[in-house]
Amino acid sequence: MKFGKSVCIINVGGTKYAFSKDVIKDFPLRRVSRLHNCASESEVLEVCDDYDRERNEFFFDRHSEAFGFIMLYVKYGKLRFVPQMCELSFYNEMIYWGLESSHLEFCCQRRLDDRMSDTYTHFTEEDHKKEDESRAQEKGRVGAKKDAKWLERMRRTFEEPTSSVAAQILASVSVIFVIVSMVILCASTLPDWKTAESNVVEEHRYTDSLEHPSGIIEAVCIGWFTAECIVRFIVSKDKCEFVRRPLNIIDLLAITPYYISVTMTVLTGENSQLQRAGVTLRVLRMMRIFWVIKLARHFLGLQTLGLTLRRCYREMVMLLVFICVAMAIFGALAQLLEHGLDLESGNEDYASIPSACWWVIISMTTVGYGDMYPITVPGRVLGGLCVVSGIVLLALPITFIYHSFVQCYHELKFRSARCSRSLSTEFLN
Repeated sequence: MKFGKSVCIINVGGTKYAFSKDVIKDFPLRRVSRLHNCASESEVLEVCDDYDRERNEFFFDRHSEAFGFIMLYVKYGKLRFVPQMCELSFYNEMIYWGLESSHLEFCCQRRLDDRMSDTYTHFTEEDHKKEDESRAQEKGRVGAKKDAKWLERMRRTFEEPTSSVAAQILASVSVIFVIVSMVILCASTLPDWKTAESNVVEEHRYTDSLEHPSGIIEAVCIGWFTAECIVRFIVSKDKCEFVRRPLNIIDLLAITPYYISVTMTVLTGENSQLQRAGVTLRVLRMMRIFWVIKLARHFLGLQTLGLTLRRCYREMVMLLVFICVAMAIFGALAQLLEHGLDLESGNEDYASIPSACWWVIISMTTVGYGDMYPITVPGRVLGGLCVVSGIVLLALPITFIYHSFVQCYHELKFRSARCSRSLSTEFLN
């Protein structure tokens, strides 16, 4: 902050808070911390509603009580709803200050999920628009405005498939390459395909004929994915954040095995087809199956699934704890009833608790392979209880996960609709 006094006053709905410039710089609330990068009063007024230069006071026309609870979160790390305040209104205040629903305590998250699922309300378009505009302005300060606009358009083309016609075409081509790569990977495990590859390798010992067509297709797909990843890295806003994203890590893991194989071919002088006989390279080559996850960039359903799993990690951990506890109890009882009481004529399938735990997990999930089953009457009674308890335990967290899935789907669908509207405007202009 290149102006004003060393002490800043934040006025939210009439309630004032005093902070130093150093505190403002690293403030947990994104909207407040943006004040530190403002170089003029005009930039300050883009962040807050009014500014008093003499007092160095920044005024925000927002709910003062809600901001008080948000300040409690900044101080103690716990964020809860204001009593007798609409959950959606408080969530709107959270988004304004730069917080998300994941910052809420678990009980409040459930209340917000239920409320949003019931009302199917989306009220954050204006706030998202303001955030996008501010980020574009911050990017414009780094370089020339034309370059920033061009980079932003390139970034949206590669990151947001519905942002423009070019982005839709690029996404379609990428999906085609993913499908072709998966088909080639699956076909390469067929016995007839392996025989044809072996014949080609045998011919290479005496002739300089072209490689197997699968190798050419694989090289083309790898080239496309590599070029796409490099371009997305170049036009990304934050290079460190780009490297940390899960989808980008998966892209790297899927591309790397091919280059390892090529490097070994160059260093050893052996044919890459022969090298694939190695166990390590076969494992690395099979990692290309992760390319299927790249489809999450282009399909709303996969994005919803990933976002739901990220937000419902507590419920998933709770589900795993339920299963582990049930496995320990029923596994020990099954081993005792089927084998422990009669060591000579007992059921050998239940000779140990770990073996019995396999039967427990198969029974609780109602898969029922039939590879092992109880033969005593007490064991069969225990098996029935195991199946019933499995149905109940697995169903308990499903309601929470379902509500979170609905909320995530509505949010992503709303963002997609915004991008579609911007695409229509761009096409008409």
